[in-house]
Amino acid sequence: MKDVRLTHIGGPTLLIEVGGWRILTDPTFDAPGKRYFFGWGTTSRKTTGPAISADQLGTIDAVLISHDHHGDNLDPAGRALLPKLGTIVTTVPGAKRLAGSGPTRGLAAWDTTRLEAPGKPAIEITATPCRHGPPGSHPIVGEVVGFALKWDGQEHGVLWISGDTVLYDGVREVAQRLTVDTAIFHLGGVKFPVSGPIRYTMTAQEAIELTGLIKPRAAIPIHYEGWKHFRQGRTAIEGELAAAPADIKALFHWLPIGEPVQDPAMD
Repeated sequence: MKDVRLTHIGGPTLLIEVGGWRILTDPTFDAPGKRYFFGWGTTSRKTTGPAISADQLGTIDAVLISHDHHGDNLDPAGRALLPKLGTIVTTVPGAKRLAGSGPTRGLAAWDTTRLEAPGKPAIEITATPCRHGPPGSHPIVGEVVGFALKWDGQEHGVLWISGDTVLYDGVREVAQRLTVDTAIFHLGGVKFPVSGPIRYTMTAQEAIELTGLIKPRAAIPIHYEGWKHFRQGRTAIEGELAAAPADIKALFHWLPIGEPVQDPAMD
């Protein structure tokens, strides 16, 4: 995806630059140290701040928020930025909650909207399914979506961001419905309680399985660091990748945090 530049700011926060557009995902800009409450007695502490400060961001045309109700995907500093970040694309209930923060568009799974501006290619944004926990967890964890970005001139398929999800049939449907060039996986293998059996985000092994189904040109892990509740950091993910089939392992690429990368598949 040579016409795209990606910068991993930290956690789930990614800057996507393409065709004059500057799009931010899940803005988290709080300093480390604060404890966050995720509901039903679950908490976590942020351990790492953003590699790029909010003041260094520059102009942002749109922000994609997989879900607005967890502090590791939209923290207070990120929320305060929203009126300056252009169009907000998020879940249907999230758009209602964020309506006072700027122009909002709420999408359910497989809904589509378009970003349009003079002198820039239109970008079609499709929400993709997420299940942020085990079967039946939706009433507890709330609505979450991923995002597929499509624009004229793409050679190998869409840019897809998984959002916070476990691997289940809704996510597998991405392989059936979309041709993906770059897959960005929210990983971390989150569990609450940390020693319990209930998991809320993908593991490296699930990302390996999903990569085999989707067959992207590049697979990129994000949202695996910077918080106490992650059970799989980079070392654990790399350990799982070491045992993966060679053709799958070759598709995974790490974005250096805070540094722009033009084409991850060429690193």
